Amino acid sequence: MIKLESVRVSRLSAFTLIELLVVIAIIAVLISLLLPAVQSAREAARRAQCVNNMKQIGLALHNYHDVFGAFPVGGLMNRRAGGDPWGAQSTHLSWRAMILPMIEQNNLYNTVNYDVSMLSAFGDSIWTAWNTMSSVWLCPSDGRNGGGFLPASGNGNPYRGDDAQFPLGATPKNPLTGERSDKVGVSNYAGSYGDNYSGISVALPWETDVSLSNGMVLPPGQPRFGWHGFWGTNSNNGVLRGYFDYWGISYGTITSTTDGTSNTIIVGECLPYQDVSNTFWHDIGCSAGTTIPINWKNNDSTNPSAGLCCSGQDPGGSSCSNGVTCRFNYSAKGFKSEHPGGANLLFTDGSVHFLKQSIARVVFNSLGSRNGGEVVSSDQY
Repeated sequence: MIKLESVRVSRLSAFTLIELLVVIAIIAVLISLLLPAVQSAREAARRAQCVNNMKQIGLALHNYHDVFGAFPVGGLMNRRAGGDPWGAQSTHLSWRAMILPMIEQNNLYNTVNYDVSMLSAFGDSIWTAWNTMSSVWLCPSDGRNGGGFLPASGNGNPYRGDDAQFPLGATPKNPLTGERSDKVGVSNYAGSYGDNYSGISVALPWETDVSLSNGMVLPPGQPRFGWHGFWGTNSNNGVLRGYFDYWGISYGTITSTTDGTSNTIIVGECLPYQDVSNTFWHDIGCSAGTTIPINWKNNDSTNPSAGLCCSGQDPGGSSCSNGVTCRFNYSAKGFKSEHPGGANLLFTDGSVHFLKQSIARVVFNSLGSRNGGEVVSSDQY
């Protein structure tokens, strides 16, 4: 008789659909928890690199001061004793170009003829330098700085987009093709003209009425925001309260910094795509002020059909937006960054501080002046 052994049938185990969905959900939660930490770590690294860039710039400024006994002027513009600011003796180069040898960029410095106006026919000689940009001038957190170059528009250049820059004049020509450059060098670091007015004929919303003279005494408890001499110039009998006058008339020294080098801002972050004139080489793009709140955004889209006509406080036409959030407005000359919550500022003693955008206006304005006599303690910022 044949015995039939019993066969045990084992049931193969498997995930049910519900179990699979639970696993996927758990993985998604873990990723969602981990991603902000990764992004935060990356931003911390970018911010550290930004701080290192600014410290290098600060060291270069001090080396320049050691050689010449003063910090560089904001720009090389001939406005002294009846000089023609738009003539051949005005090269319009910014302070950034003057400290290149102090930042280990001697070769780049030697390609620039500092005796030739960038607005003259000989301005094309800057072609090599015009197309060169070192990473030390760029913040890695700004993903819209174009790697140091943005399109050129206006002043003889065709419209090339909302992030485009308006150079002081036509861009230099390629010596081989004769074609003008379609780009402009930009930087994420601007020199401080302090708490001079940023608005010219009309005060910005955060500034004291421009009709009040510098000697006007305000009521007790009412601080002043803005002093005559827009952008650090001597306009309206003003004086430079920071360090960089783009007209090139005034300059700052360590001796004149009576408020203390550890309490005075000399350079800060800026965002080229939010300022129509951030040009690296030109004096008009080299500075910013402290009357404008940190991280004030000037990111309104411009209007190509209006010919990008916005300038100053004049709308230039009903179809041309030029409010305080327009990159053509004077409010664009403020310190700002893509770092969450604030920006890095270089102080005259060479230290770099991250100032929150919520800093008290009176404190931020006071940090902009080198000899205003304000008393500021470190725990206020």
